[in-house]
Amino acid sequence: MLALLQRLTSPPAQTLYTLQPTHSTIQYTVSTRPITQTIPAILGYIISVLVRVLLGLVTVLSLWTKWRTTLEQPTAPLLWILGSDREVRLFALAHSCQWRYLAPSAFVVLFLVFRRGYTEESLTLLRGLGIQTSTSSSTYLLGPTTRFIPTTSIQDIFINEAFKGFEIRFYLAIVVEGEEDVVVVFPSLLPRRGTLEVVWRGARRCLWEREGVGRERLQDREKESVDM
Repeated sequence: MLALLQRLTSPPAQTLYTLQPTHSTIQYTVSTRPITQTIPAILGYIISVLVRVLLGLVTVLSLWTKWRTTLEQPTAPLLWILGSDREVRLFALAHSCQWRYLAPSAFVVLFLVFRRGYTEESLTLLRGLGIQTSTSSSTYLLGPTTRFIPTTSIQDIFINEAFKGFEIRFYLAIVVEGEEDVVVVFPSLLPRRGTLEVVWRGARRCLWEREGVGRERLQDREKESVDM
């Protein structure tokens, strides 16, 4: 029973991706998207995409047919694609379906079709400019939620811990000048401490490493901040 409770409350499997196109720019992305490296995984992913597209097209076609049937308007594209016999059957089926049943069912199907099955959150560091946090939306129809914080407004970046449910979770926080609350990085996923330490060290190096500052001194500052 305890093992089942831990599985239900434990975070989903996460993967950290690091992209550094230049020396002064680095992006850390934490994602729950399954890694498709094997052939069965790739085939399963392709099949799931095709099923989503097919369900979406069938749902939209059903709504359009019902709407044209209600208005008693001709549907020339259906006649050209399906033929007269199949068009008559489709019209009879659409006429028998009522809007109060068809509309909610179509809404649920379209919601599942456009629902994003994973979450991605990223932290982009631009030396001399600032940082940008990004959280993907729950659907493919909306863009990610982003926020840019200039370097002059960043006072500190640290790792802290807090209670979430029955467990202790670590989080990466940014202290912004003039704001009472800290900005939590990866707020939806709350990665494990090992992942946060990698991002934290990279963020400090990218934002505050300067010429003339020795590597040992920078590591000592990082160690003192983690111990606190």
